[in-house]
Amino acid sequence: MPDIEYAATLWLRARHPGVRVVNELPSTLEQGLPLLLVAVVPGGGDDGVSGTAVLDVQTFAGTRTAMWQLADAVHESVLAMRGQHAGGLAIDDVETSLLPGHVTYNNPAVRRTVASYRLTRRAPVRA
Repeated sequence: MPDIEYAATLWLRARHPGVRVVNELPSTLEQGLPLLLVAVVPGGGDDGVSGTAVLDVQTFAGTRTAMWQLADAVHESVLAMRGQHAGGLAIDDVETSLLPGHVTYNNPAVRRTVASYRLTRRAPVRA
């Protein structure tokens, strides 16, 4: 469900000005902090009426304090998608699968958290 990835990316860009929101990590990550990586990962499903996707959101910052502040703000933003329209989709529900947690990154200039969410959206109406 790349459409959910697109919708979440647009949503987070609008709610976090000054933060780069991407779907693939740039090669010069540490030069563009703070940064969010938004990606649909395996999981979820659909019943023909609605579809559920698993969305990973990684936050990257230069310090541990900045990392946690961003992770907390982004967590609230993702939860706020419930009942909203984003990227042309109606997001019916958002459930936290994995709260933001620190994950070591192989670069001492970068701090990272990873969180996972299950987003449910209505299936598009097809003619």
